[in-house]
Amino acid sequence: MGDPKRPKKKYVTPKRPFDSDRFVQELQFVGTYGLRNKRELWRHRTELSRFRRQARHLLALPPAEREKQEKELVNKLVRMGILTSEPTLDSVLDLTLEDILERRLQTVVFRKGLACSMYHARQLVVHGHIALDGARVTTPSRIITIAEEERIGYTSKSPLNDESHPARIAASTVAQRVIEAAEIAAAKAASKTAEGGENIELLEPPEDIDA
Repeated sequence: MGDPKRPKKKYVTPKRPFDSDRFVQELQFVGTYGLRNKRELWRHRTELSRFRRQARHLLALPPAEREKQEKELVNKLVRMGILTSEPTLDSVLDLTLEDILERRLQTVVFRKGLACSMYHARQLVVHGHIALDGARVTTPSRIITIAEEERIGYTSKSPLNDESHPARIAASTVAQRVIEAAEIAAAKAASKTAEGGENIELLEPPEDIDA
């Protein structure tokens, strides 16, 4: 029996390793999404680069030749929930790293209100409290499709199935605060839009002034 195959590296390191602006941005992503290290971030960034490369390659082809491959790429990204609006190749080029990070299992668990924070969501996944279709999933970086998102929950043997569990109570409290904060932000945005419209009306010149 030969030597086992060496696993292929799944990420590309940055070309400029000592870029202070990139340092700050990466630390923000790591803290916001509860990543273990920057290698996880680089892996998702490499995945995003691969999607963009495919889109650029298809745009260089004649429409008749790229039609089938374009449909496959766009439909794949839509199923994954990465591409949500204007499913075209131009939209693929406009994708950001946040679009992929939002589809991680760890992020989805937190967004569904199953955990108190991103770091708590990672702990639940790693410790085997999260299941997909009843099967335990222990990979926080797994990309969850739109169809799978509704089938995520606690495992059957997890003590978190008890609604009186302290972690469940804390998670529901956090989820309620997030909803309230979103409603307040939406109300403020609507009020600013209304005020801007009123200001525009006040600034209109009188009809008797010649153009």
